[in-house]
Amino acid sequence: MAVNDQQTSDLQEKLVQVNRVAKVVKGGRIFSFTALTVVGDGNGKVGFGRGKAREVPQAIQKAMEQARRNMVTVQLNGDTLQYPVKAVHGASKVYMQPASQGTGVIAGGAMRAVLEIAGVHNVLAKCYGSTNPVNVVRATIKGLQDMNSPEQIAAKRGKSVDQILG
Repeated sequence: MAVNDQQTSDLQEKLVQVNRVAKVVKGGRIFSFTALTVVGDGNGKVGFGRGKAREVPQAIQKAMEQARRNMVTVQLNGDTLQYPVKAVHGASKVYMQPASQGTGVIAGGAMRAVLEIAGVHNVLAKCYGSTNPVNVVRATIKGLQDMNSPEQIAAKRGKSVDQILG
């Protein structure tokens, strides 16, 4: 158990969205809250979670737990991306491209949270279509997850890294 506690204490957590939702019943409305959170180690591991409860703190807690369980590893090139990436989830389309040192994270809202938590410090990013935070987070993580390192691409093609990079 101590090892697991050690791992979770190293993680950074960011709350992306809290939303009040209502269930309509015969006697009126029952309000509850949903939370969207992003968790990562700032070094290529990132995950997101959604939680729902009657009170905001409980919803956030549930979302954090789910985010810790759904972590993925991202292949970064130092503190930026390997190459430009496009990804889609639902009607949300995201485009991310590597940027030179000192550029910073140029991205909006939900995408910025994911990139910062993942450990990307220099990136240019744009969200097209729907800006629903849940779909933007999913698309961003999908794009980061699908990115391969030059070593992986070279091994897949049966070539050397020098041949791949030109």
